[in-house]
Amino acid sequence: MKNILLIGGSYGIGLAIAKELESGNKIFVASRTNEGLTNLNVTHIPFDVITDTLDTTKLPAVIDGLIYCPGSINLRPFKALKIEAFENDLQINFIGAVKVIQSILPNLTASQQSSIVLFSSVAASMGMPFHTSVAAAKGAIEGFAKALAAEYAPKIRVNVIAPSLTDTPLADKFLNNEEKKEKSALRHPLKRFGTTNDIAQMANFLISDNSSWISGQIFHVDGGMSTLLVNG
Repeated sequence: MKNILLIGGSYGIGLAIAKELESGNKIFVASRTNEGLTNLNVTHIPFDVITDTLDTTKLPAVIDGLIYCPGSINLRPFKALKIEAFENDLQINFIGAVKVIQSILPNLTASQQSSIVLFSSVAASMGMPFHTSVAAAKGAIEGFAKALAAEYAPKIRVNVIAPSLTDTPLADKFLNNEEKKEKSALRHPLKRFGTTNDIAQMANFLISDNSSWISGQIFHVDGGMSTLLVNG
């Protein structure tokens, strides 16, 4: 049984991961609300990544896995973005992860081999209009993850999942009617947008011993968008 900490696990991708990992693991979810967690065998820790300091006294001495889920989808023209938007996206996506990792580093190094899973975006590797702020924040995550993986190998593995558009509450405004769903699906070579289960399955693999020889990698779970150019 592994001790796994999810930051942001009460809805969307985080909740799907919590459900995926619940069986056979001891799961701690640090999030603003416990929405969606009431029927799961998890320990909830109230935590806002922007304003709070994680209460590590509520965590076990050994943490075998950390999954950092908070993110943002702030799509606006560059000329309409104020510097505060860039700062906010960096805080949510990147700085928050740094703070959490630093606060539980002794717990992670106490494990025989721990695993950290972070989240990027297809926008970090593809030039996409209106994505300057989120792409910058997610690009920071990818560079950070590789450097951290090198620094703490072999004790801590660090990998990143880079999804394309996934059906979550965060993405609701892009998928809130059938026309939008159809257009979003057709943009992907595999002709559908992502589901939370698609991402949860990859997170489960990366946090488990099945990936014990994998570190410093960016996994593009994106329906082929980042690498395949197909017609229609």
